[in-house]
Amino acid sequence: MNKILPTSTAGSLPKPSWLAEPEKLWSPWKLEGEELAGGKRDALLLSLHDQLHAGIDIVSDGEQTRQHFVTTFIEHLSGVDFEKRETVRIRNRYDASVPTIVGEVSRQKPVFVEDAKFLRQHTKQPIKWALPGPMTMIDTLYDSHYKSREKLAWEFAKILNEEARELEAAGVDIIQFDEPAFNVFFDEVNDWGVATLERAIEGLKCETAVHICYGYGIKANTDWKQTLGSEWRQYEESFPKLQRSKIDLISLECHNSHVPMDLIELIRGKKVMVGAIDVASKTVETPEEVANTLRNALRFVDADKLCPCTNCGMAPLPRDVATGKLKALSAGAEIVRRELGA
Repeated sequence: MNKILPTSTAGSLPKPSWLAEPEKLWSPWKLEGEELAGGKRDALLLSLHDQLHAGIDIVSDGEQTRQHFVTTFIEHLSGVDFEKRETVRIRNRYDASVPTIVGEVSRQKPVFVEDAKFLRQHTKQPIKWALPGPMTMIDTLYDSHYKSREKLAWEFAKILNEEARELEAAGVDIIQFDEPAFNVFFDEVNDWGVATLERAIEGLKCETAVHICYGYGIKANTDWKQTLGSEWRQYEESFPKLQRSKIDLISLECHNSHVPMDLIELIRGKKVMVGAIDVASKTVETPEEVANTLRNALRFVDADKLCPCTNCGMAPLPRDVATGKLKALSAGAEIVRRELGA
């Protein structure tokens, strides 16, 4: 898209209360069977309407058809037993009961391709589609088969590439891989994390993105942030390698965080999705606050490479709050566009 400062979201948006319990991750569905399938499509259209109404330029499915940004993809793979659960520590922050890898992992059929085709039919706007990244997938499982995080990551990268190629064929313009684990496992990021990500995008002609944040606005994540000190420099570990990678866009958390803005210098030349909306607060930003974050970022990234975005997904937020934040994102970007004479 030729528009300067095109806005987008990091991924998830709140689900309507008739589909799933609001303000909750892993919220169970309230419908079943055919009703659920139809309800998911209705919610996807509602989410699209909310984004367009708020003036968002690059739209998504709002992750309306999935319970969780990682596990819903994994549910569709063979070699994973969802009945056999183990407790693991996710991103060294909180314990969760997760499924077990019991055999060779493979993808028998497309996971999100029909949803992407459905979204493509209903909008002419550019579409961004989020998939979990290989390292974040590993971190949400117990592996009793490969017994090697790296080996499993390469297997997942191959499967993600199959899905990504079909999403591209369905008309998706940007494929984003969510890798919050990149902010935690620095040695692995540099040893094989970025390499497996490049395997996942192999052969794609559409744009590709990686989203690295400090997590949803849930207590485990906000508590962890309290321990990070006055400067959050985690991006320093992954950005140099990502700058040299084939990934087109890099998405990072900025607004209300302690990330020093000058770290964006480390990804000079890449398109940058700057998180200008705080997803850990129910306070709706003013357009001027958004504009300020974007002005700060423009000191380190050229205007034609800046994409205003949210810090992370907004699934746990009340729907009216999320909608208000989307409108603020659009309005803030418009202020800066006018200042740039665009």
